[in-house]
Amino acid sequence: MSEPLLEVRHLKTYFKVKGKLLHAVDDISLAIPAGKTLGVVGESGCGKTTLGRTILGLVPATEGEIVYDGQNISRMDRRQFKELRKEMQIIFQDPYSTLNPRHSIGRIIEEPLLVNGIVRDKRERKERALEIMKKVGLAEKLYYAYPHELDGGRRQRVGIARALSVNPKFILCDEPVSALDMSIQAQVLNLLMDLQDELGLTYMFITHDMSVVKHISDEIMVMYMGNMVEKASPRELFSNPIHPYTRALLSAIPIPSAEARNVKPQIIKGEISSPIDPKPGCRFANRCPFAKEECTSGSIALKEVESEHFVACTLNQ
Repeated sequence: MSEPLLEVRHLKTYFKVKGKLLHAVDDISLAIPAGKTLGVVGESGCGKTTLGRTILGLVPATEGEIVYDGQNISRMDRRQFKELRKEMQIIFQDPYSTLNPRHSIGRIIEEPLLVNGIVRDKRERKERALEIMKKVGLAEKLYYAYPHELDGGRRQRVGIARALSVNPKFILCDEPVSALDMSIQAQVLNLLMDLQDELGLTYMFITHDMSVVKHISDEIMVMYMGNMVEKASPRELFSNPIHPYTRALLSAIPIPSAEARNVKPQIIKGEISSPIDPKPGCRFANRCPFAKEECTSGSIALKEVESEHFVACTLNQ
């Protein structure tokens, strides 16, 4: 396996809420090898987007270390981190709200080149923008178009083109296909995978869709209430899910067959625990049908139960 381009060590991101602390990200450690994709999956509010934005420096970390390409970026000042902005980019969930409606598509793609001082010459910037547009499947005639003239799929391609304009190594994909139709989702996913193969990109792919994360990821991390509860390869996770929360997520995937009509999804019951000053133990315990006393008596360590398959659960400890 290649060396990790990105490492996160015991990362914590807390927010003050009326004198208390909301544990959005709580003691997460991970590593993404260069040229690979880590899928981060979990329901809304589990902390996956906060994790990604903390890594990019958009949200300050409370504790922990973020090591990018051998550099501890969590200790960098703003000036030092600014140089890394070109290598670490983001593709947002809603392409329309992240594109300036007053700017043409060409200008949107060229803006990072100008801001970062990469290409000063106007003609060169246009050539670079047209080159990237072709790479992401945008017609040259759209150079002078505006965001409102494009459909959702083309807008997201503009977002991808803008991220690619500065030649990044790492891209945070924050639910980049969740706002798109099913057929367009497949096109954008295939585009991201083709670009990864062509340019050697490294992705952190955040989503709540288990089917999507299986398609694009080399490794999948399942998050619940700020914690990592399971991590494995797609093949291992889908064939041998261990944590009860992971099993519930997988059971919710629609199966397109007549036989599946009699298959009932696993319904998660119980009250969701509060992420504000959470109690010790597993945060899924209130909703877990297998919960026992030891699940709430202390912290549950993440352990390797199979080769490269990690779980934080008392069922296999």
